[in-house]
This record gives sequence, C-alpha cells and structure tokens, in this order.
Amino acid sequence: MSANTLRKAKKLVESGGVSKIEDDLFQIKSSSDPEKSYFVTSDTCECPGFKNFYKFHHGKGLKANCSHLEAIRIFKKENES
Repeated sequence: MSANTLRKAKKLVESGGVSKIEDDLFQIKSSSDPEKSYFVTSDTCECPGFKNFYKFHHGKGLKANCSHLEAIRIFKKENES
C-alpha cells in the first residue's frame, strides 16, 4: 500500500470522516469531494479507486485496497474495547 493511501486514511479518521452504521458497514467521506461519501465493508468499497484497483494493478497478486478500507482498519483499531 502506498504512503499516500495511508496518509489519506489517517486524515479521514482524524477528521471524523468515518461513521459506523452496523458491525461491518461504514459510511466514509470522500477525501477529494466533501459532497460524496461511500459505503464500505471490511473488504469492499464503492469508490472508483477500489473498483479500478485490478485494472491498474492486475497480475501483481495484490488484494484490492483504498484509503477508505484503510480508514476502517484504523478506526476499528482505535475504537477496540
């Protein structure tokens, strides 16, 4: 994962851009458009970056990722009880 993806994910969490809807469903604000948000689970996201991940990284054995998925991981870690 790129440093940029991680940086954007941390910023989303720190700015309050992550809202938990259910156990495995979150709504996360877009980092590029304040009018948009995406529904995200622990392994899928509606954002264009996630949808196009394999188009850009095909054949490299990578699992699709985006800043929104990383934001969930950070959010969950910070809010563990």
